[in-house]
This record gives sequence, structure tokens and C-alpha cells, in this order.
Amino acid sequence: MPGTQQSRARVARRIATAAAYGGGGLGVLGVGLVGLLLTESKLAVQAIGILDGDPPRADGVYGEAFADRAAAPQPPLVLAFLGDSTAAGLGVLRARETPGALLAAGLASVAERPVRLVNVAFSGGRSADLAGQLEQALACRPDIAVIMIGANDVTRHSPAQLAVRQLGETVAALRAAGCEVVVGTCPDLGTIKPVRPPLRWVARRVSRQLAAAQTIAVVEAGGRTVSLGSLLGPEFAARPEMFAADRYHPSAQGYATAAMAVLPSVCAALGLWPQEEPADGPVPGEAVLPVAVAAAAAADRSGSEVAAVGGADGAAGRWALLRHRLRVGLPGSWATGAPVGGPSDGAPGSPPEGLSGGLSGSAGPAPGNTSASSHTGAGDD
Repeated sequence: MPGTQQSRARVARRIATAAAYGGGGLGVLGVGLVGLLLTESKLAVQAIGILDGDPPRADGVYGEAFADRAAAPQPPLVLAFLGDSTAAGLGVLRARETPGALLAAGLASVAERPVRLVNVAFSGGRSADLAGQLEQALACRPDIAVIMIGANDVTRHSPAQLAVRQLGETVAALRAAGCEVVVGTCPDLGTIKPVRPPLRWVARRVSRQLAAAQTIAVVEAGGRTVSLGSLLGPEFAARPEMFAADRYHPSAQGYATAAMAVLPSVCAALGLWPQEEPADGPVPGEAVLPVAVAAAAAADRSGSEVAAVGGADGAAGRWALLRHRLRVGLPGSWATGAPVGGPSDGAPGSPPEGLSGGLSGSAGPAPGNTSASSHTGAGDD
């Protein structure tokens, strides 16, 4: 394992251990860096600016067409979204462009079953806010929860140990309620253009260390993680259209790219993702590793999933499977008619510019198959 990953694994394990046993401190930053980070972050905030308004509300039922044609209709799967402005979808104008709507439509298409989206995330959310969001989410009895959290913990200098412990406790509570959990770990804040060196270097290091520590806590609590990192790598760093007007939050294309990374893990957590054919040798990109090592490796490769496996001693949570699942286009997520409560905009069945529907690298619904995309209660604000 490269030296950087070894160092990150040690730091991540130290943070996660401190989180489990109530440690405090300044987190992943040394005292000498705090003053520099505070000064530079004030300049970055001035350069980034603030998006006006609230994210569009996308709560509602997706894929109702499946219920209409099913011989024995099943109740909708309940998908809960928790976290910060990224989970809420700040930066887009239409409900169907939010990550919750994209994942609900994609999950409905894969499951061939309606999905009810309940989004309790809000802008500015930190790990400390997850307890309140958890209470709201559990009231809806979710089958699966997606959590996107961590960026505000970095920018507002939350102690890493405390943030990781709060996330781990949220995941444990959801799992105790019978809910599967997928966590999109802290994004790489070093990709944000208004953030300049030396803050960019510090932000990248702190973000990745927090993401690795989050992964350890989540896996040990029974969930799985997807490394958002730079939201699938060089395209976010090199393509300004992936960002919203503030150059900080993702645009519609950016959210779709992130959703494509998370959807396979959401489906797999529910047992809906097709199993790959057994290979004669090791599957490229897959490895069973100590959880801290897997967490560090995932932090360096966006789109990586980490989930617990039983180790040689059968101890769940000590060993983890690191894998990079196929990225998929979200079938039926580009709304073809007007959702109830809002007008249609754009040509029927057409994805956002620059993106295509259908599965990438595997068989699946064809682009434009939008029979599962209708939903209620989610107008395009």
C-alpha cells in the first residue's frame, strides 16, 4: 500500500477509535494549521458566494406505473435522504434533478416497484444535525437511507472525532430499525475552484481523512459507504458545468454523476443488484482488506464502495470488501411528462445535456424508458 494510504489509514483509524471512545481534540488538523485555515476559508467564502433560495422539494412516490401493472401490488419502498445541502439538492431548479429524485427513480426502475422518497436533509447540515433528521426519517419507517454529510463539518471546523461518532450512531440506529444504509462520504473540497492553495491542499487532506474515518465508523455500524471524493474524479475538477453558479455545489449534471455512483450500492444493499459472474481469478478493483486500509484506499478513488465482510475470525466490521461498481445511467429518471403538481420542461425522455440514460456496461432498461418515472408530490419548483 502506498505511503499516503498507509498514513491515511492510521489517521482514519485513530479518529474512528477516538470517536468510539469519546475522544476530542482538534480532529485531523494540527494547531498550527487552524489559524491558516480560518483565514483562507474566509477568503474562499467571499469568492464562492451564497446560492439564494431553498432546494426544490422532491418528496413523493416514484414509479407508480409499476404498481398499476403488478398482479399483486407491493407497497412502495421507502427511501430516506439525510444530510446537508448536497443531499437536499441545493444548486438545481427542478425537483427531478435532485439526487433524491434521481435515486428514487433509478431504484424504482431496478426494483420494478414504487419508491417513496422522504428527504429530511437541509442546507448547512452537519453531523451534529443527524440526530434530529434521524427522528424524522424513522417516523417514515424507511427501507433504506442515504446519508451525504461531512463538507460542513470540514468548513466549520467540527472536531473530526465528534462528527464521526455522530454519523456512526445515526447509522447504528437506522440499522437497529431494520433500515439499510448507504453513506456518501465527505467530498474532496480540494476540487472547488474558488479554494486556492494553501487552503486547497489542506482541504483535500482533511476531506479525505474525514471520509476514511467516516467509512470505518459506518462499516463497523453495519452500513456501507460510497466515496464521493471528487464526485467521480477528473470530470469534476476539469468541467465547470458540473458545478452550480456558486462553483461549490453540484449542478444538475454533477448530481446525476454522483447519483450514478451511489445507485448500484443502494440497489445492492436491498439485494436488487445483479451478482456478477464468478471470475476464475481476482476481480480487478476488488479486494478484502482490513477496514481501515479499505477506507483509505476508497478515499483515493471516487466511486469506491466499502462494505463489511466476515474476516477469517468471523468478526464483522473488521474486514471490508473494497469494490468499484459499474456506473449506470439512471433509467427513467429523466421525467417524460409533467409530474403531478408541476409543469414539464424539456423534451419527453431526454436526459440533461451531456448525459445519457440506460445502463453503462451492463444490460438494462433502454434510454427513454420512462414508464417508471412518474411520481406525485414532487413539483418542479
